[in-house]
Amino acid sequence: MKELFLLSGLGTDKRIFDFLDLTGYNVHHVVWTKPGDKQSLADYAKMILPQITKQKPILVGVSFGGMIALEIAKLIEVEKIILISSAKTSSAIPPYFKVMSMLKLQRLMPSSAIKRPNEILFWLFGIDREEHRNLLTSIMEATDEKFFSWAIETIPHWQHNAVIDRVVQIHGTKDRILSFQTADFTIKGGGHFMIVSRAKEISDIIKNVIQ
Repeated sequence: MKELFLLSGLGTDKRIFDFLDLTGYNVHHVVWTKPGDKQSLADYAKMILPQITKQKPILVGVSFGGMIALEIAKLIEVEKIILISSAKTSSAIPPYFKVMSMLKLQRLMPSSAIKRPNEILFWLFGIDREEHRNLLTSIMEATDEKFFSWAIETIPHWQHNAVIDRVVQIHGTKDRILSFQTADFTIKGGGHFMIVSRAKEISDIIKNVIQ
């Protein structure tokens, strides 16, 4: 049975994977642990590597989790990496991330801005259904503020331009956080929260690419 290790996005947790149909696979959730001061994404990947307990795993990374999955693949042999609403290289990181990091704007954000999503955040995630709004709100309320701040500050400094074999990218055409890129599989009209809102289509793609 295939071993899938799931890496959630920044500000989200394993609940976003609940909507996927992953029956027939051994599923493992990677847990975000507290990062060290000034730790890079590459160093963070080394720190959480002990959670990858199987040989030649399949890594499924959403958004920020996809970036970490790519770093893990530099450390161990993987069977496949499936990126969902993520960046295949650091050149795909939008400029506004760099501006936020440079000005350290995330440090000026009150905790309420992180813990309680507003209409702007719902729009950025492409969320228009009440149950999905409630889910994101519940997830964000559980978000560790220091982890969130570290990630926002660190992502713009990510250095990854190498092409790694066995990477499959699934991206939505209406992703407003990580804008649409050329992808192996395109979800027309899919937003950044499409792992929830378009879960069936994504589940079908995953089953198709994991043979």
